[in-house]
Amino acid sequence: MHGSTIELSLRESGAGDGHAETAWVGGVPVSTLSLRALIEKMLRDAPLGLAAGERPALVFDCNGHGLSLNATDKAFAADLAEADLIHADGQVIVKASEWLGGPKIADRSSTTDMFIDSLPGAAAAGVRYYLLGGTEQVNADCAARITGSTPGLALAGRRNGFWKPDEEAAVIDAINAAAPDVLWVGTGKPREQAFCVRNRDRIKAGWIVTCGGLFNYITGDYPRAPQWMQNAGLEWLHRMATNPRHLAWRYLTTNPHALYLIWKHRNG
Repeated sequence: MHGSTIELSLRESGAGDGHAETAWVGGVPVSTLSLRALIEKMLRDAPLGLAAGERPALVFDCNGHGLSLNATDKAFAADLAEADLIHADGQVIVKASEWLGGPKIADRSSTTDMFIDSLPGAAAAGVRYYLLGGTEQVNADCAARITGSTPGLALAGRRNGFWKPDEEAAVIDAINAAAPDVLWVGTGKPREQAFCVRNRDRIKAGWIVTCGGLFNYITGDYPRAPQWMQNAGLEWLHRMATNPRHLAWRYLTTNPHALYLIWKHRNG
């Protein structure tokens, strides 16, 4: 029901420029760009967009949870439809593009890998990041870790992800004072997408990228799955096992629903 709206947004934004195609997975159009190509595009386009004073590009992720929310939460679906680019954060999205016989997604572009792998290039090119999300401790630790491990990396700024509605204007003012090339928003679905869409025309940045629990993974508060589990599309199982209180119900309900949606929308 929401697919045509999302497709229109992507076409109008020019997100399909270059080598990008769109693979329809579970009713959502996902970029076929590889992780490396996505990073290169971000490091190239974000500073140019900021310098030109353009409207920031919205870059959202897609995984099983997102597919399920898109089909059940009208507000989230409307926000997702505003994305300029949706990338494959979940391995099931990549595999589904292979099963469906249409354009194939090159590989998984998990937000954590996208962030970590981009740091050396960002440092070399002087691309500045702003970290928004997590607790104050997690946010500060994340900033310290990445600047300490990546010579030359300079952050535009950072802020934790907890604020009251009447404080949001001040949050935006702080971001705009820093004017980052890339604003990473890690407050979790669907809050982060709603924040990005609601404030898109008020934020001064090149790209705005949603990133969920990214900062917790950088600090080690959320352990990542072994590589073989990531490759097999089982990182969700590792996350559920290591944080069952918060994630068990989500994965046990949204994963089957996501598979159903992939099958349901298999013909586009």
